[in-house]
This record gives sequence, C-alpha cells and structure tokens, in this order.
Amino acid sequence: MTASPSPLAVARDLTVTGRVQGVGFRPFVYRLAHRHGLAGWVRNTGGEVDIHIEGADPARLQEFSRELVAQAPPLARPTLQSDKPSAAEGLSGFSILKSEATAAVDIHVPPDQFACEDCLGELNDPAARRFRYPFINCTQCGPRYTIIRAMPYDRPNTTLAGFELCPDCRREYENPLDRRFHAQPLACPVCGPRLSWSSAREPGYAIEDSEQALLSCLCALRAGEIVAVRGIGGYHLVCDAADERAVARLRERKHRPDKPLAVMIPATGGDGLGWARTLARITPEEADALRDPVRPIVLVERREEAPLACGIAPNLTAVGLMLPYSPLHHLLLDAFQGPLVATSGNISGEPVLTAPRDAEARLDRVADAYLHHNRPIERPADDPVLRPMAGGMQPIRLGRGIAPLELALPFRLERPMLAVGAFMKTTVALAWEDRVVVSPHIGDLSSPRSRRVFEQVCGDLQSLYGIEAEALACDAHPDFPNSRWAAARGKPVTRILHHHAHASAAAGEFALLDEPVLCFTWDGTGLGDDGTIWGGEALLGGPGNWRRVASWRTLRLPGGERAMLEPWRSALAACWDAGLNWAAGEARATPLLEAAWRDGVNSPRTSSVGRLFDAAAAIVAGIHEASYDGQAPMQLETLARGTRAEAIPLPIADTRDGMLVADWEPLFGALLDDDRPAADRAALVHATFAQALVDQATALRTRQHFSTVALSGGVFQNRILTEAVIAGLEAAGFRTLFPRRIPVNDGGIAYGQIVEAAAQAGLAKPLAGGSASAFT
Repeated sequence: MTASPSPLAVARDLTVTGRVQGVGFRPFVYRLAHRHGLAGWVRNTGGEVDIHIEGADPARLQEFSRELVAQAPPLARPTLQSDKPSAAEGLSGFSILKSEATAAVDIHVPPDQFACEDCLGELNDPAARRFRYPFINCTQCGPRYTIIRAMPYDRPNTTLAGFELCPDCRREYENPLDRRFHAQPLACPVCGPRLSWSSAREPGYAIEDSEQALLSCLCALRAGEIVAVRGIGGYHLVCDAADERAVARLRERKHRPDKPLAVMIPATGGDGLGWARTLARITPEEADALRDPVRPIVLVERREEAPLACGIAPNLTAVGLMLPYSPLHHLLLDAFQGPLVATSGNISGEPVLTAPRDAEARLDRVADAYLHHNRPIERPADDPVLRPMAGGMQPIRLGRGIAPLELALPFRLERPMLAVGAFMKTTVALAWEDRVVVSPHIGDLSSPRSRRVFEQVCGDLQSLYGIEAEALACDAHPDFPNSRWAAARGKPVTRILHHHAHASAAAGEFALLDEPVLCFTWDGTGLGDDGTIWGGEALLGGPGNWRRVASWRTLRLPGGERAMLEPWRSALAACWDAGLNWAAGEARATPLLEAAWRDGVNSPRTSSVGRLFDAAAAIVAGIHEASYDGQAPMQLETLARGTRAEAIPLPIADTRDGMLVADWEPLFGALLDDDRPAADRAALVHATFAQALVDQATALRTRQHFSTVALSGGVFQNRILTEAVIAGLEAAGFRTLFPRRIPVNDGGIAYGQIVEAAAQAGLAKPLAGGSASAFT
C-alpha cells in the first residue's frame, strides 16, 4: 500500500463521530474514496472513525469531506468532528484498517435494524444463495444491540463469534465493494445460525432442519396452536389472530384476560400496508410510522369488520399493528397469509425471554411448541409501541430499533451518572458529558428475573459505552428495589421525587433550563414530599427548582395499593368523601372496610388523576376490577370516542400556602346520573378534566410569570384528554409542549432523573445556545 511520498499530494485527517458503527460506514468511506480517486485509510477507534485521505487535487478532498456526511448510509448519523491538514503518506490505494480499541468515550451502540429491501429481495429469489434463509442480513440491516457483547462493533465482539464464516461469506465480508463488507452478523445456510423445532407434547423430539422447523411452525399455527418464536430481541408468543379459540387459550394460559395483544401483519400491496388497511383505518401519519425502519407496534383504530378475534383487544377500538421486521417474520407471515398475534414471550410484567432453555421452562404451560434458533441473544429488547396523538407519534414503550435511545443533553455533566428509573415500566439511563442513553423497556421490578435483567442492563450500558457512572439517581421512594440497589453501590445517590422527574423529562426534552415552565404531571402513583401519594400536580419552575402550585382535592383509598387494580375502591372513596350514594360500590363494601377508611387505616391520601379516572370508569362503565395497569381509563376513553360533552366547571380553591386545588365533587355528582347515556358521561369526564387543567393554568398565569405549559405523566397517554388539553391551552394563548422522544409514562422517569439530579447536585453546566433542536 505504501510508496514514496509525492510532493504534489495533499492530505487531510478526519474524525467522524455519531452513529457510525454497525451501519456500513467504513465500506461507504472506502467506496467514496475510490469514486474520487483518493488514497488513504479508515479505521474504528472506540466509538469514532478516523480517516486519512490524500490526493493531488485539493478540490476532490473537499468534495470527499462534504459527501462523507451528505451521502452517508441511511442508518448512519455521522458528525464530522474534525477535518484538518495532514502530511501525505504517499499511499497508492485506500484500505480499511483493523479496529483500534481506545479509551474513547464517543461510542454509539447501534439499535437492532429491520430487514432491508435488498436482503428481502434475495430472501425471495430462488437463484440467490440465501434464498429463504431466516438470518439474512447486510451492513444496512439485522440485529445489533441484542448481539453486541463489547465495543468496537466487530464480529469477535458479538454473539456471532462462534459461527466461523464459510469461504463464500468470507469473500463477501472482506470485499469492500460488497454490501456485506464487514457485516458483523453475516451468515448463510452453510455457516450461520439455524432454526429448530420442538413440541411441548413430545418431549425430546426436535427438528434441526430450518425449512422443516418453519413448516412445522406454520402447520401448528394453522391448527390453532400457540408457538413461542425466538426473534431478534427475544421470544414472541404467536397464534392465529383471527382464531377466537386460539386467542382465548393464549389469554387463559398466560393469565392475561384483558390486556391488548399486538398483531403482526403480512407486508402486502405497493406500500406493504394492504393487510393493515383491511384491519384498521390508517392515516398517512400512521402509515409512515408502520413503515418506519424501526417497525414499531402502532396503535390504530380497528375496523368493525376487521377479520380479527374479538379477544385481541377486549372493549377497546384501538389495536396494535406492526409489520414483520426480521427475515424469519417475513417468511412466517408470507406463508401464513394472515395476521398473527405476536405478543411478548414472557411472564406478564417481566422482560421478554431470550434463551431456549428458559423459554421452555417458563412458558411450558403457555406454548404448545417452540421455534428456536441458535443465534445467542445477549440481552432482551421488546418491541417499541407508538400511539398517534396531537399531530405526532408518542412513544408508549421504548424498545427494539429505538433503544438504546441516544439524546443530546442541553448541558454538560461534570461526572457520569446512572439513573435507575421507576418501579413500573422501568428503563435506565446513562449520561456523561452532553450525552444520555436511555435503555429499552425492562418492565416492572416485582420479580427476581426483572431485577436480574435490570442489573444486567445497568452493567451493559456502562461497559458498552465505556463509561463508569460516578453518581446515581433514583426514585425518592425508599422501598423500590432499584432505589435500594442504587443505595448499595457505595456512590453518591440523588433521590428524585417521582413527579419532579416527570417534569424534568419534559423540560429536558425541550431544553427548558432557564425559562419558567408550568408542567402538569398527572399519573397514577408517586410519592410526594409531604408523604402523600401525588398524581395530579402542576409544578412551576424548572429542573432543580420545581414548586408545586396546583393539585386536586385528595381522597383516601380504602385498601391502599389494592385500588390500583380495583377501580371500585377509588369510586367508593370519592362517593363516601362527597356524601354521594353509589349503590354498586356500597354492595361491595363491608362495615370493616368503611370503618378502616373513616379511621384512615390502610387508606392513604392521594391527589392522583389516574385514580380519579379509575373511579369515573367504575361508575360510568361498570369497570370494577382491572387485570392490567390503565385498563379502566383506556376503556373509558374508548366509550367516549365520537361523543362530545360540555365540561362541568369545577371549583378551584386557594390553599393557605397559595396552591390552587381543583375539586372533582361536582363531576362525580353528574356521573351518578344513570339516566344520562354512559358514552355522554364518559365524554363528560374527559372534557371536564381537560377544562380544569386549562382553568388552573389560566388562574396561575394571573399570579406567576410563565407562558409555556408542558405535559408529562401516564394520564397523558389518553388521546382524547391530551388533544383536548392542548387545544384548550393553545386557545388560551399558552405555548404547549408535549414530549415526542421520551415516553410521558414511567418509561421516561430515568431520563427525567438525569436532568433533575444534574440540576439539583450542581453537576450540570448549561451549554450556550441550547435549544430543542438538540433533540432532533
């Protein structure tokens, strides 16, 4: 490669940062240099790419530098960190050097990618070497985060290290002009992973041939069986989505009577959405989301005539649809020619299962059979969930393809920090300098396995990014397992109030550090600084300086935490407190329960709007018990769709410390009017809560200086409420902010803890000119 230096050659050294690993960036640099007739080299160094380029024409070097970013591969997100003159080395060609491990901290871990069109073309081409191969991939697609064991992202550092490339794959891997050049998950039927099949009814019997295993899976699905299918980030439980009996068996076996099930649909039609339009009314916005390379689950409005089992989403009109994203999924869906349930293969509330042995042990009473493969999954990644809302998409769950989610912080940290999130819908976040990385959804931390995966993800984020946290942030609740874990690390810990984290998540996403913002944080449960359960708060200020300025009249919850899944308790408490008679609730109460409530025994006070929605759903829709978090409000929202109601003006009183408290009592008096249709009363709930929020904001503006209102908290996953709130606030002249990158539910708490803890501890130094553009 070397030659005598030419006195006419000019040279430059470039450093590129951003997402430049696992996306075909080095082969792209190689081809770009060849196109411009330039010599030099490129190599990975930690999380950066270093390039040395030289040639006789300075204009060609300038054009190379420009196109390096402008024409980068679709999955790359490069930033030209430096471009400076260098000494020519007299090189006669361009080469890709071996990656160099360094102490660099600019690593960007790529998320898992969908199967690209080029690979799908080969998958369906009988003349192609990888015809019908379930693990086909190239530099533009395939698994990433779930197979990476260490950085830099090279094959020896992945779970494919044990699969030695055959001569044909080796030639592709080493050819810089091939689209599989340095495709780390590269494989083929000769040298790569394979499918296998086992039946729960025939212990010990297995099929090791991929094509026969796939055929057995299809036969089982057509026979109405439930199959645990191993994918990219873990197992799905799969069955015929049109078969009522199969869906009912899945629900019974998984002890999941009501929670909606995701549906994977074949990619048909010119844009791949033929089946989607058969099942749902797809807006252009939803079509874009479904076709996005992330291939998320998108919540859309189901058609009444859709050929889906009623048990897919009981008592809801929304259904979660997603297109196939792995080659295996495409093979299954193309052959099945219909929609399949593809719900998380787990014990409810836990992270998705990843290993065949664990799947067969823990899903033995759920699945009839298993479609395994032997490509190891390093860590779980569930499917992401998006919901269209207020003119955009809101993430309900971060997952495969989206996370690890990397964002720029609007400040610079003086030392790295790890935030361990909430108890439910847990994610964790690692932050250093002006960067933060949010993990995929982990789940609820009530089980030992959830806590093990939580600890693994905490360790993995730090090891993959080469960052050791020097400080931690956790929820202020002392009994959460992740809070106890943080306290046991022997490092400084900042305990963050739950609703302060919600507010700081919204403020952080929009880089609101200096201007005052009023943030409404409405959810189900969070410990307040007064020892009560908050959930209907308005906080004024900014990260590190929140002040509670508005809330709701509290009620005492008989039975405490049991009220979370027994909405009748919230309803009965509201009626008892307001002196209202609700016969259905009285029938469930016992003298002992009422006595305990009146004496305040196991009846904590709460200002939670989530519990008020529960109470309204129990009275209006008869939803007395729930099997999953948010079930009652979701069904109340469904009941209200298409119905309009005039809001009931609610009293807003001043407390002695100047806080505005809205009183829900007039609303509940109206909800007990059984002569009024249930749909009207459901719409009344939404209209009244939305108007009360606008009224609080308007009243506060007369005494406080602010013009921006933000929304955060799980209650704002309710589309009817949120869109009514935003419309009302904007009509009242407020600038309204609604998060788009971070979930408003507890999945965004870890990110909010980072922002709030940095501000509280004085670790953050604001960046000049910070703005919301940092998050685009």
